[in-house]
Amino acid sequence: MAQNLFKSLVSQYRAIIDYPFGILDDELYVLAASDESAVGKYMGELENLIRKDDHIILNRNIAYQPIYIKGKLEFIVYLENTGESSIKLLNILSIAFLNLKKVQDEKLDKTNFIKHLLQDSILPSDIYVKAKELRISTDTKRVVYIVKVSPENAENVYDILYSMYPSKDVDFLVNMDEETIVLVKEMPDSFTQKDIDKVAKTIDNMISSEIMCTSKIGIGSPVDTVREIATSYKEAKIAIEVSKVFDTERDIISYENLGIGRLIYQLPTTLCKKFLDEVFKKDSLEELDDDTINTIHKFFDNSLNISETARKLFIHRNTLVYRLDKIQKNTGLDLREFDDAIIFKIAMMVKKYLSANVIKF
Repeated sequence: MAQNLFKSLVSQYRAIIDYPFGILDDELYVLAASDESAVGKYMGELENLIRKDDHIILNRNIAYQPIYIKGKLEFIVYLENTGESSIKLLNILSIAFLNLKKVQDEKLDKTNFIKHLLQDSILPSDIYVKAKELRISTDTKRVVYIVKVSPENAENVYDILYSMYPSKDVDFLVNMDEETIVLVKEMPDSFTQKDIDKVAKTIDNMISSEIMCTSKIGIGSPVDTVREIATSYKEAKIAIEVSKVFDTERDIISYENLGIGRLIYQLPTTLCKKFLDEVFKKDSLEELDDDTINTIHKFFDNSLNISETARKLFIHRNTLVYRLDKIQKNTGLDLREFDDAIIFKIAMMVKKYLSANVIKF
C-alpha cells in the first residue's frame, strides 16, 4: 500500500519537476520514480556512502536524502541534479514523502485498533483511552458492513472500497481474512434505515459493475459509541450466516430485517430438534413429495389465498384443495388455518436450519 501511495505522489510531482527523481527503500531498491523504468533497480553504490544521519549525499550528479525515523533508515529520496536550487527541491520532496509515510503509519495504527476492536481483543477499559490517542471519535453513530467475496477477487474489491471510502479519520476499512472485508461507516446524525441500505447497495453495484463478481453484504445495527462497534460487527456476521440458511438469494442482508430466522438461528439445536419431532410425528414430513412442498411454499407466498395460489400453479382450485387436505391428513396441520400455517412455516424453517447444521432428526 505504501509503495502505491509513493507512486501516486511521484506521479503528481512529475509534471512540475524537470529532473528525474524517486524514492528508494531501506534496502536500496527503487520503490517509485518519475522514470518508471527505474522502479526495482538496486542502487548498491550507496552502501558505502550512507552514514547514520540524514545528511545529503552527492554522487555522480545525483543528490540523495536519507530519511531516518527513530534512528532507523526508512527510505532515501533522490534527485538527478546537484545544483543549489535542486538541493532545496530535494528537501521539499523529502518532507512530502515523510509526511505521507507518517499519515500512512497513523492510518495503519487506526486500522489495527479497529481490527482488534472487531475481534474483541482489546480490554474494555482500554478502548476509550486508545481511541483518544488515535484521535478516533468515541461517540459517533456508526454501522458495520461485512463484504464477503471469493479470495481471488478480495484484493480488487478492497481497492474499490478504498477508493470509495479513503478517509481513515471517518470510515475504517479492515481486511479480516482472505475473503472478508469490513467497512465501519460513520453515519450522519439524521439517518434512516434507507440510508444504511443505500450504502450497501452502492457497494454491491460497484463490485458487480467494476469487477463483475458476486458478493454478500451483511449489515449490523447502528451503534452510538466506539465500544459498540464490535456488537454491530457480530450482528453483521449473524446476518450473513442466517442468510446462508434462510435467504440464499439475497446479496444484501440486514440484521434488523432477519425476522424469525434470527430467532431460530440463536436457539439450541437440541431444542429445535425436539420442536420438530413434536410437530411432525412419525416422519410425516418425509411423506410429502417435492410437488407438495412446492405447493406449500406457493401457498405461503400468496398469503394463504387458495384461488391466487391455484392460478400461480396453473392448477384447478379443487386440485389445490385436495393437496391441502392430503397435507392435513399426513401432518395434522390445516394450512388454511392461520395458527396451523404459522406452526408449519416455523417448522419448515427449523428443519432447514437443522439440515444446514447436519443434525439428524
